[in-house]
Amino acid sequence: MIVYGSSLSPFVRKTLAYISEKGLTVELKPIALQAADPEFREASPFGKMPGFRDGDFAISDSTAIITYLEAKHPEPALIPAEPKARARTVWYEEFADTILIAAMGKVFFNRVVSPMFLGKPGDMAAAEAGEKVDFPPLIDYLERIIPASGFLVEDRLTLADLAVASPFVNFAHCGIAVDVARHPKTAAYVDTILARPSFAPIIAQEKRFLAR
Repeated sequence: MIVYGSSLSPFVRKTLAYISEKGLTVELKPIALQAADPEFREASPFGKMPGFRDGDFAISDSTAIITYLEAKHPEPALIPAEPKARARTVWYEEFADTILIAAMGKVFFNRVVSPMFLGKPGDMAAAEAGEKVDFPPLIDYLERIIPASGFLVEDRLTLADLAVASPFVNFAHCGIAVDVARHPKTAAYVDTILARPSFAPIIAQEKRFLAR
């Protein structure tokens, strides 16, 4: 199996962490933004990360990739079967992939992607809005709903946790951390999920890359 993209993308990172939690192996083929690589474009016609290939099957979008792998490799189950738990898992992934990443994107694109990879100054006003305006209410929400178990659904690790934790790596790359005094549950939750073996090596590699 091949995943096309860069783990600096929270969607790619989530997919890689999911694959690791499943006990599967995958080759990560590095792809730049909007790369014209023909294999990547066969999997992802619009150039969005991640692309994916399993033999003669190619597709893009992290949710589509994970849905395919969950059906093909049902154990351990990271998307619950119980209807309410499954719905909550889908919701948390959607929350992460749209609402949380929208706030993170303003910050990460303008502080990291634009200056480092595009050679253009970022929009610092947009980055500050993402950090100071968009981000805090989302952390307030997580602080209210994180269960005592430290897992969002069924008191165990699911796709919900992998999806929600992944964007926090990008915030951290921008020097933004969860305020432990104001949001202790969220800070502990993020630290615990990102310390898992499925995330930790990926994050360490990203830090080395960005420090070059």
